[in-house]
Order: sequence, then C-alpha cells, then structure tokens
Amino acid sequence: MAIEKEKPAVPVPPAPTDGEQPLSKSSEQSIAEENFKNNPPKKNYEEMLRMMQRMNDPAYLHTVSMNELYENVYQSRPYIIDGLLYSGAYILAGAPKVGKSFLVAQLAYHISTGQALWNYEVHKGTVLYLALEDDYQRLQERMFRMFGVEGTDNLKFAVYAKQIGNGLDEQLEKFMREHPDTKLIIIDTMQKNSRDRRRGLQLRQ
Repeated sequence: MAIEKEKPAVPVPPAPTDGEQPLSKSSEQSIAEENFKNNPPKKNYEEMLRMMQRMNDPAYLHTVSMNELYENVYQSRPYIIDGLLYSGAYILAGAPKVGKSFLVAQLAYHISTGQALWNYEVHKGTVLYLALEDDYQRLQERMFRMFGVEGTDNLKFAVYAKQIGNGLDEQLEKFMREHPDTKLIIIDTMQKNSRDRRRGLQLRQ
C-alpha cells in the first residue's frame, strides 16, 4: 500500500487587525511613472545641452526675468550702524583737508567700542584701519585729540600694506580669519594704494 506524501502547507499571512497595515501595500504609482521620473524625456537633455552651449559662448549674457526675480528671496545686508551704515563697500570722496580721515576715525572708534553714534545704535565689532598716509605717532595724536585716553583693543591700525592685486586681498582675508567679528575695514587712502602700485612702490612712511 503506497503512502501518499503530505504536501507542505503554504503559510497564510495573518489578516491585519484593527490599526495594523497589511504586509504588502499596493503602490498607487505605476512603474511607467517611476521610470518617467528617473529617466526624463530626451527633450530635457536637449534643452540642458543647448543651455550649456549658450553658457560656453564668450558672448553669453546671463539674464533673469522679472518673474524669476520676484521668485527669489534675498537676505538683507546686516546693519553695522542702524539706519546709517550696513555691510558693503563704500568710497568716501571729497576735497583734501575737509575731514575725511577724522570722519572714518570716528566711525572706526564707535564701531570698535559699540558706543552709539549720533543717537544711532552701533553693532560692536573689530575694525581694521589702514592709515596708509600716516605714521603711528600722527595716529596717536589724532586719536588722543578725538577720544582722550580711553582706548580699545578692537580697533587695529596699520600704516603699511601690500598693493591691490599683489597681496592685499590675502592680507585682508587672513585678518578676517583671525578676527571673525570684523565689522569694518578702512583703507585711507585707496588712491595712494593704487598710485603706489602703478609705481611699484611699497606703502611705507
């Protein structure tokens, strides 16, 4: 008498109870849709190729539309002196001996000490003052006449610096790395720096 072998039972997954999810969930996204996302149409590649060719053209001019301009969110530059001076590059121009150096010295002192200037709130930080037409004795006399004996370590002076395009950028970057709270850098004067660079001279008194 032949004994019939018992077939192994196929396990049946338990039915999900309340609050449980079934082991296999059917995705609402089809394979075709997934492939479409992972493999965009050829037209997109062609557009990207045309854009790259345009950008490599020496005469390429990058433009943005008004709508694209409105879509961007730009962070406003932080104030150094509220309502008066914020971060950026400025050129202070005027006739000789009208007090430009005294004005920037006043800005430098108030920012380095955090004292209010003309009733404007000041955000305190380190200031670098390149007094390229002065020496330390003249600087001492000027600062003493303006502010008395109360000094600050946050205001740094230099009467010599390298030329523009020949080491000055590296000097300023190194200074800011060493003083990450730098709020203001004054170059007095930029005209002298440029003039001495053309002559190949060092800025030294």
